[in-house]
Amino acid sequence: MDVYPISQALQLAKDQNLDLVEISPKADPPVCKIIDYSKFKYEQKKKQKEIKAKAQKTVIKEIRFGPNTEEHDFNFKLKHAISFLEEGSKVKAYVHFVGRTIVFKERGEILLLKFAQALEEYGKVEQLPKLEGKRMIMFVAPKPSKKK
Repeated sequence: MDVYPISQALQLAKDQNLDLVEISPKADPPVCKIIDYSKFKYEQKKKQKEIKAKAQKTVIKEIRFGPNTEEHDFNFKLKHAISFLEEGSKVKAYVHFVGRTIVFKERGEILLLKFAQALEEYGKVEQLPKLEGKRMIMFVAPKPSKKK
């Protein structure tokens, strides 16, 4: 790797009909490369696209309850939540209070806490039940799977 003063580096780039591109400006001295600028931009874009493709996407599945949800319905929705957590999705469970059912806030909270307790071995509670308008919302994230 050669080190040149800026004027000489610019002249070298000009002689080769290329551009002098600053790679890392914070380094001391700044690192530059003689390269075609459009090619450099293309490579940067390609790297960003690759990073974005490798990033893990978060999927949130919703499960809705009423404040008077019966045991059978609860178990049915619990099985769905377990399958969602096993596939790696987050679960947003909420109790929707319609009309005057808002007076049963404590029932909704008990229902969500029971739901969280049932999902304890499949995921961990990210946000405890919280009332937002006519909905009491709780988030459950999947437990990290152990890779062999």
